[in-house]
Amino acid sequence: METKVDFMSSECRLEGRLHEGDAQAVVITHPHSLYGGNMYNPVVETIAEVFQQQGYTTLRFNFRGVEGSQGRYDEGRGEQEDVRQAVACLQQRGFGPIELSGYSFGTWVNALCAAGNLSEVNMTMVSPPTAFMDFRMVQRLPGLTLAITGSRDDIAPPDMLRRMLPLWNPGARLEVLPGADHFFIDHLETLAAALQHALVHHHTPATNE
Repeated sequence: METKVDFMSSECRLEGRLHEGDAQAVVITHPHSLYGGNMYNPVVETIAEVFQQQGYTTLRFNFRGVEGSQGRYDEGRGEQEDVRQAVACLQQRGFGPIELSGYSFGTWVNALCAAGNLSEVNMTMVSPPTAFMDFRMVQRLPGLTLAITGSRDDIAPPDMLRRMLPLWNPGARLEVLPGADHFFIDHLETLAAALQHALVHHHTPATNE
């Protein structure tokens, strides 16, 4: 069961949904704010459900300027602060270690955070939009364990990810779902199964404080 939570990011009050499970916790981010992305996106909800099934505490939230969250879109800068404050929100509630997961634009924001002061945070990515967003600032992602994309995803092309993952983290796994596009239409169950399998068999729990 999820409950409504609010937390501050700079001067913005953000809205989120918290599911309290074990101490192990994950912040989940949504697709692009300017293209209808929000925490109720079906892929975001699928990610949250899988982590919850594995016993995680989950926090998904709306970036600044989305629905009930205050502020306005900030081209990824303010959104990074939103992620940091979501992590802090969980830490203040006694949960930890904290991981990051997300979909599309949300993975870009997470990666920028992980390239900065959240470098040791474990991370999973669903369809990182390497053909749409600028990932040049992302050099290494030592906490990255998994990236999932679809074979027909032209925003997160498998061939591009095969080139980039070894640079980010040679130990990270890439899962390519046959027939899936960027929106995982008719492939949400396949996505859930792939993420669940990876969490059970290949994911090393985070150890950050």
